[in-house]
Amino acid sequence: MTRRSSIAAIALAIATLGFAGAASAANTAIATANVNMRAGPSTSYPVVRIVPAGANVASYGCVADYSWCDVGYGGARGWVSASYLTTVVRGATVVVSPTVGFPVVTYAPTTYWNRYYTAYPWYARGPAYYRPAPRAYRAPAPYYGCRNGCSGSRTVTGPRGNSASRSWSFHR
Repeated sequence: MTRRSSIAAIALAIATLGFAGAASAANTAIATANVNMRAGPSTSYPVVRIVPAGANVASYGCVADYSWCDVGYGGARGWVSASYLTTVVRGATVVVSPTVGFPVVTYAPTTYWNRYYTAYPWYARGPAYYRPAPRAYRAPAPYYGCRNGCSGSRTVTGPRGNSASRSWSFHR
């Protein structure tokens, strides 16, 4: 065996061990209800499949605020709302949150899309098509006509007769 081929064999062995380590790094979570596995971390992305209640899923991590987790189930990969996932920590079943120790992952739309969804009928639209709409910008209260200072209040009555009040003041 030449030096070059032995280096290639060692590199292949290390790569294989790396993949095995990554595969075993997935955490187990359980779906608490029939839940949609989506193509991205938002309800605006298409459904990849439905994960049935009680099913074990492999969780590869969650976004920083732990609202969505990257999971694998039944040969598919996608995102499930963390509020529908539980896991066992020190013998207790808990909802997936920052305290359970799942890693934080970042959603890279194009890379993720091209890796897992090429066979799906909605693939051609691309992840940008499904991206959540940006939140509407609302200027802070001082710019609603209060130049030198103002105050006010507002009361709203709901359909069942309940009401809520809000008051504000701004002074320069």
